[in-house]
Amino acid sequence: MKIIKAGINQIDELTELFDLYRQFYEKNSDMVSAKKFLKQRIKQNESVIFLCLDEEGTAIGFTQLYPYFTSLGMRRAWILNDMFVKKENRMLGAGEKLIESVRKFAGKTGSGFVMLETQKTNKNACRLYEKMGFKQDRDRSYYYLEIL
Repeated sequence: MKIIKAGINQIDELTELFDLYRQFYEKNSDMVSAKKFLKQRIKQNESVIFLCLDEEGTAIGFTQLYPYFTSLGMRRAWILNDMFVKKENRMLGAGEKLIESVRKFAGKTGSGFVMLETQKTNKNACRLYEKMGFKQDRDRSYYYLEIL
């Protein structure tokens, strides 16, 4: 397996994975909008995407990071917003390799931490994140304001 920082040249592979990721979270397939969304993130330099390739060079997983800043810590941080590995490629270490790439990238960019959120029902992801050193925040409550 190989991890690469994805760019516009990988947009078709990314779009397929991103659409499968959204379907995993019970969203309707929408390849056109997925491609447009990813192109905007890449072209506007608004996210960093790592792509996991198998031995044949086929894209099997990805993770997408968004920049974040901590005012109290006065440092950059990253939100690991999306992570997905194709069902048939799970349990082969792709998720671990993607997270290790995130860890290295965050260190190189002087980040204080990487933050993520996942559904409590996603037990496999929770186990992976804990195995890779992520800690559950028990001191803070997270809220969101939905803008319609």
